[in-house]
Amino acid sequence: MIGEPRRTGLLGEIYAGRYLRKKGYDIWAANYRTKAGEIDIIAFDGMSVCIVEVKTRHDGGYFPPSAAVDHKKEENVKSAAAAFMGEIKSSLPLRFDIIEVVLLTEDEFRIRHLENAF
Repeated sequence: MIGEPRRTGLLGEIYAGRYLRKKGYDIWAANYRTKAGEIDIIAFDGMSVCIVEVKTRHDGGYFPPSAAVDHKKEENVKSAAAAFMGEIKSSLPLRFDIIEVVLLTEDEFRIRHLENAF
């Protein structure tokens, strides 16, 4: 059994993946892990490799979910992205996005996609 914070995060990643697919993105990987860090979603929008950090919260918080992405998290994601790009030997342009998922109820949510967030 997984804890509530992990369950919340998994729900957000599922909703974010669905959202990106509906927008026409190809999902290349999810929960990609390296020694440098983890990438929630790696997608391709037809022009750029999109490195997506998903932040999920329940409704009613004081700060938007993206406020949890600090400088250290950005650097870890960038290091993991460099490792991924080295693995696939690609020189495609990179873009770093954040998708905020706010859970309103068990089945209702709100998404905000911040392109080029960092």
